Amino acid sequence: MSVIPAALATATALGGAGALAGLVLPYRLRVPAVGALTAGVGAAGAAAGTAALGGRHWTAAFPGLLPLAGAHVAVDALAGLFAAVAGAVVVAVAVYGIGYAAGHGPHGLGSRTAQAVLPLFALTLVLVPVAASVSTFLTLWELMALASLLLVLAEHRDRASVRLAGVWYAVMTHLGLVLLLAAFVLLAAQTHGDTFTALRAGAHGVSPTVRGVVFVLAGLAFTSKAGALPLHAWLPRAHPEAPSPVSALMSAAMVNLGVYGLVRTGLDLLGGGPAWWWLALVAVGGISAVHGILQAAMASDLKRLLAYSTSENMGLAFIGVGACGLYTSYGNRPLAALALAAALLHVVNHSAFKALLFCAAGSVLRATGLRDLDRLGGLRSRMPYTAGLFALAALGAVALPPGNGFVSEWLLLQSLMHGFQVPGVAVAIALPLSVALIALSAGISAAAFVKALGVGFFARPRSGPAATAEESPALMLAGMGLLAAACAALALVPGLLGDGLDRAVAASGLPGSGGVTGGGLRVRLTDISASLSPLWVVAALTGSVLLATGLPRLYGRRRRRRNARLWDCGGGAPTPRMAYTATSFAEPLQRVFDDVLAPEQDVDVTPVRESAYLVERVRFERRVPDRIEHRLYEPVVRALAGTGRAARRLAGGSVHLYLGYGFAGLVAVLLVLAVGW
Repeated sequence: MSVIPAALATATALGGAGALAGLVLPYRLRVPAVGALTAGVGAAGAAAGTAALGGRHWTAAFPGLLPLAGAHVAVDALAGLFAAVAGAVVVAVAVYGIGYAAGHGPHGLGSRTAQAVLPLFALTLVLVPVAASVSTFLTLWELMALASLLLVLAEHRDRASVRLAGVWYAVMTHLGLVLLLAAFVLLAAQTHGDTFTALRAGAHGVSPTVRGVVFVLAGLAFTSKAGALPLHAWLPRAHPEAPSPVSALMSAAMVNLGVYGLVRTGLDLLGGGPAWWWLALVAVGGISAVHGILQAAMASDLKRLLAYSTSENMGLAFIGVGACGLYTSYGNRPLAALALAAALLHVVNHSAFKALLFCAAGSVLRATGLRDLDRLGGLRSRMPYTAGLFALAALGAVALPPGNGFVSEWLLLQSLMHGFQVPGVAVAIALPLSVALIALSAGISAAAFVKALGVGFFARPRSGPAATAEESPALMLAGMGLLAAACAALALVPGLLGDGLDRAVAASGLPGSGGVTGGGLRVRLTDISASLSPLWVVAALTGSVLLATGLPRLYGRRRRRRNARLWDCGGGAPTPRMAYTATSFAEPLQRVFDDVLAPEQDVDVTPVRESAYLVERVRFERRVPDRIEHRLYEPVVRALAGTGRAARRLAGGSVHLYLGYGFAGLVAVLLVLAVGW
């Protein structure tokens, strides 16, 4: 038996064993056993994906596994990339999760339900990319959605906000499923097949209108899963309220499958399409990137900030996929391959640093019970390892060297800037705007993570829990250490992924070279005269920093120094209340984008009882709501609520009335059938 089927069979067996262990074992044995089995699921999935990236392929059919069409699986390099990334994230998060769940008792993530569902969720993350038929893909997609929903609701007894987040997530994820079901059923009906092979072979005979409808429906479903606009409302609710290991899995592995689905459907199954498909996707990606990072910069909830950062990074990946499709529609295959390689590499990099960021945020939450940056501070001295790991991941998130996000965004910018030669007015407008939006999102991202790191870790503590926080246990640090090692490797030697990216790009339907070749210490672009050696960049930066900090110290030692108390203007020593909070740090940026963010504020003045001219209390509240959600979803929610209240009048409690409803419905159906025939 080859590596791929053996690894997938092992992952399936370990996932089932983990679910059983979560149901039957007592708490003390349940958490370590499920954690170890879940890590085994991830390791097996990573092994299968790595083998596929190395050039191996495997297909299989299981006729009796699903009704009617059976189950079909196929592992190529594209599926292998996403399976390998998901598996690697699962390994690290499972190790971290053992220590995290052990501190929460037999409730929440440590409960029987959550522990039984966790390995199944990990298994679906590995298996969704290898599905090779409509029925198999939709079944695994729905299992993944249901498992993640149960994990989001793991702490529903602790906070009412968890239940509200669960409702939003359930509605949005099943809306995506309906859109995806409609897209695949329409395409399968036109191509007369259920397998991806049949869809791929028959898609060229489908009319352009039907192909466009399929792409739009599938695009809405997949961008929703990735947290891109406009179906993003679930993401800033579900990610913060889920247990931190679950947030890491969702944000670093599950959202990637939205990118995978769009690449598989738009480029592979449909074989590409007209330019307007991809211009729309570039627009969605650009708006999602800027909107997401603006909301992250305004957020004071640490996990909400990271959730909106996910929306930004998925937007960048969609810009790359859209640019790839755009270049393909104009016949420029080398640039298309480069753009897709940049998007896929950014997915890999985002998985590494975002999983580490959520795990570090979970360590802070476990130690302090707080997510509000305005109440944190002082954690650098109390939790030095967590602070250092958060800083390493934040460096990757802001896409500056030596962070691992730098290389993929550099590749993305290279693909866009060299695309200016592609003819067309729309392209001439879209590509420069995309470059500008990427630059803008990178700048705002730097501000957002400087705020998170500076206010949350380096400022003075603003609450008792922050002042008495303790470092996380060894297993949590070990899981974060694995993710930190992945971030460092991707930052220093990303060229090692070059050949795998080349095969993944080729598996998407783009023939020939993937545009990026591996050289260990160097990334070379085969069709563009450009190369980058991140290791030398890091060495140069390190030398510059050492020189800039060392010379003043050497010079200062030659002069006499006197210690004196600084003049404090008579105000005394500053207190934590005088320091910048996360809200005040973001206020200047909010003023710059005031018309875009449309902040809301409320001032409530309470006078004393004896006189209206004397003030007892002034309450000031300022909110920066999600403007798109405010304008798009709130009217829909109000309309549905009004419809529900009006519909109560139909339920009068009379049996005769209910029989009348049934008779009227039957007559209406018969009339429709009569007219239709």
